[in-house]
Amino acid sequence: MFKKIVKIRSILLIGFLLSVIFASWGIYYKIHFLKFNFTPVQKTPVWSIEAHLSFKPVSDKINVIFAKIKEDGHFKILDERIIAKGYHVDETKNHFTLTADKKKVKQDVYYRTLVYDVGPQKENKKKLPFQKNEITLLEDEKLLIAKELIALSKNNEGDAVQQIIRLLNGDEQNELVESFVPKRSKAKEKAERLIDLLSLMDIPARLVRGIRLIEGKKSFAPDVMIEVYDAKYNDVKVYDIETGVVGLPENFISFQKGDVSLFDVEGGEDSLVRYSVLKSLNTSFNMAKYRAENTGTEVFFDYSIYNLPIEQQNALKWLMVFPLAILAVVVLRNVVGIKTMGTFTPMLISMSLVETGFFAGLICFGVIVSIGLCIRFLLSKLNLLLVPRISAVVIFVILIIQIFSIVGYQFDLSVASSALFFPIIIMAWIIERASIIWEEEGLKSALKEIFYSLLSAVIVYLIIVNETIRHIMFAFNELNIVILFVVMLLGTYTGYRLTELKRFYPLIHNNSVLKNKKKGSDV
Repeated sequence: MFKKIVKIRSILLIGFLLSVIFASWGIYYKIHFLKFNFTPVQKTPVWSIEAHLSFKPVSDKINVIFAKIKEDGHFKILDERIIAKGYHVDETKNHFTLTADKKKVKQDVYYRTLVYDVGPQKENKKKLPFQKNEITLLEDEKLLIAKELIALSKNNEGDAVQQIIRLLNGDEQNELVESFVPKRSKAKEKAERLIDLLSLMDIPARLVRGIRLIEGKKSFAPDVMIEVYDAKYNDVKVYDIETGVVGLPENFISFQKGDVSLFDVEGGEDSLVRYSVLKSLNTSFNMAKYRAENTGTEVFFDYSIYNLPIEQQNALKWLMVFPLAILAVVVLRNVVGIKTMGTFTPMLISMSLVETGFFAGLICFGVIVSIGLCIRFLLSKLNLLLVPRISAVVIFVILIIQIFSIVGYQFDLSVASSALFFPIIIMAWIIERASIIWEEEGLKSALKEIFYSLLSAVIVYLIIVNETIRHIMFAFNELNIVILFVVMLLGTYTGYRLTELKRFYPLIHNNSVLKNKKKGSDV
């Protein structure tokens, strides 16, 4: 048996050394050729914006038009491209045109744009007035309401445009506003009604649609602002339709202005566009493809995670750090000797803490487990079978989480609302296992395992939320292969755990004393 373990350990050790060599080569390649860095700090933000269009073909001839982002002095386009298999792509200054024949299954088309140097919009003194928008033909009743709203808006602070915006977004929205702009109107509809009011005041305005650059953002609709021409100062101003703040935000990229469509689909139905944004922790992520092409190593980039859709990259940023968290759990259990409620229960608890927030999650966890143990103690008096008993605990946990959510909503307690993010089955299992240990080994042993599970979860949480660690594991994902062999090598460890050294210290001490006596007698 011992020889078999030594043989397996030797094989794993060779695999570990090979993985270290491979990881070292990968890290060298990325640092030397792709200019990756070990720190996520960067001076210039670089953003990847992706519009994912999906639709169902209904005609033999399909024609898709995508409006292109235009540089306006407040950012630069590094690259933009269309990804659409089986389509012929024509590119003009303002849009991409895609054509295809005889498509039957659901279609997916991606428009990707890489932008950088996003900052305050540069002043352009040679601004030309755009055409005044035509006054919308409103019904007589709507027209009267619009005129009343314009009169009411003059009681607010700010210029004419800000007065209208503040009236439409007032905390106490009156019946007139509600009848003209329903409270649940979409941003585009609200902007259109705002433009209607401005047209009655002889103020030229138009829609500005784009995307706010927020990392990990996913949206089914673009963000909306309005652009207004100020004839008095021969200037164009951009307004936030929610706050009335003047100026284009630093994190806003415009796709389209006026009535031009963001996209058009001919020969398809049920079209849906979804926007995703990824902020690179290092500009080299976005520059990697171009550097790879320049060095003739683009084949390595094409088959890397950095060439995947942005949505998948966002998910992998979190996924890539989990092997390191798993290694931490293995070390805690097999080397330190900590007992936890299940092998990877700490992982699931730590993932819940990411969603709930650290302190709010700890409080919710403690309260739910405490209440659950009390209920489980009462259920034990009924002498129920195992499966019905666990099922009852699961139902009670669901009811507890439901009560927490209601209380959190009613009293605006984010701590209570956080309970919703805890996995129900895991919580029920922790309660059931803790109660069994309580019955068999006593309350002290049960509380000890709960404490160690929570301690392990906290350690794992500190690993997965660390931005630098996430960056390193995503940028240099070859390290996960090294971690794999380290975990397997730990699986062959048969020595004492750290927590066992104290327990077996008298035995080790007696053995050493006997050996010393034996040596003395031999002499």
